[in-house]
Amino acid sequence: MNDIRQDDVHGKDAGEASHPAPRAMASPVSDTLRIPLAARALGHIQFPRMAVNDAIAEHALAKLGDDGGLWLRDRQSVYGVLARTAIFRDLALAYLSRHPAGHVVNLGCGLSHYFQWLDNGQARMTDADLPDVVALRRELLGPTGERQYLAALDLARPGWWDTLGLPTNRDGEPVFLMSEGVFMYLQPPVAAAVLEEFGRRAPAGSTLAFDAMCWLATGRARRHSSVRHTAAEFAWGPRRPSDLTAPHTRLRLAAAHKVMEGYGMPYRALGPLFRLVLGVPFYAVYELKTQDSSSL
Repeated sequence: MNDIRQDDVHGKDAGEASHPAPRAMASPVSDTLRIPLAARALGHIQFPRMAVNDAIAEHALAKLGDDGGLWLRDRQSVYGVLARTAIFRDLALAYLSRHPAGHVVNLGCGLSHYFQWLDNGQARMTDADLPDVVALRRELLGPTGERQYLAALDLARPGWWDTLGLPTNRDGEPVFLMSEGVFMYLQPPVAAAVLEEFGRRAPAGSTLAFDAMCWLATGRARRHSSVRHTAAEFAWGPRRPSDLTAPHTRLRLAAAHKVMEGYGMPYRALGPLFRLVLGVPFYAVYELKTQDSSSL
């Protein structure tokens, strides 16, 4: 995470200034990994009914020397992280109920530890991120366990599929890929390329789940209560549902899962109106699947 100078942070008050500055990292996107970590570690204090019971996050946050106070000021983001965590977890569990020995891959894993919820004694999981995040992950979370793998990769570089031990042809067993808090920071050509590679390479019935804000958020990270404390910027979001499937003919949109509507007003009222007017949610977890013409 990049160092944050006081004049870099808009609206910082005296209370915020007392919180420790993030550790420097090579990628601005990596700056954001503390936000979900703090939410999963401490968010149950604010939203007990949304608790995800993350046994790893609080320990990792403490090892970073972060009390979480800066991030917990943004209650909406805390709620959003807890809600989307439950969505990703439940989608992965549904996949593993159909494929108990299946392969789950977390693209841009940060410091999340989904295998604590997904390990059924048969499943394999690969957590993948940029090299500096992988190094930090090893330091904070320790060695991986059985059937759990860690891979360094850059989604901006074509060919990431082949580095993850994924099926080399479409006749293999379906896989489950997830990407949490990543796609909104990808440049549009990179987002399209990642979707295209998944569509082209994944066996039929595979899933890619990812969260994204719509195009209205691009370029406005400084207005986000948490992300403005980092060097990251929102770069991509769909304008219409077809943007999600356009990169490859095998892609279909299985679902767009609500994230913030349960927070209360005004999200409950504005969410449906937003989708009606613009055709896409402002923020959602999207579930894409691959489908061959023979299975139509």
